Amino acid sequence: MITCCIRYTLDPHQLSAFEDYARRWPPIIERCGGDLIGYFLPKEGATNRALALIDFASLADYEVYRARLRADADAQQNVADAMAARCILAEDRSFLRRA
Repeated sequence: MITCCIRYTLDPHQLSAFEDYARRWPPIIERCGGDLIGYFLPKEGATNRALALIDFASLADYEVYRARLRADADAQQNVADAMAARCILAEDRSFLRRA
């Protein structure tokens, strides 16, 4: 089991647009083969950071998921909407394993 950790740097003036983006992902992620743990938005402290955690059985399963995601019309639209809103300034991924 691996967990994909996506760290977002957000425009703090566009948090509602990012929250809309995050709320649209669960059915897309599940349909494409990921097991979403959740999206985590700022509450206290820094207002420009968010996380998404998604579980996969293996890196190979993650690669299949990424291919499905690229072909999914709803995923493409969600990314396009976020880009238009300019709510995400940067994102990076790392892969974690549970201890």
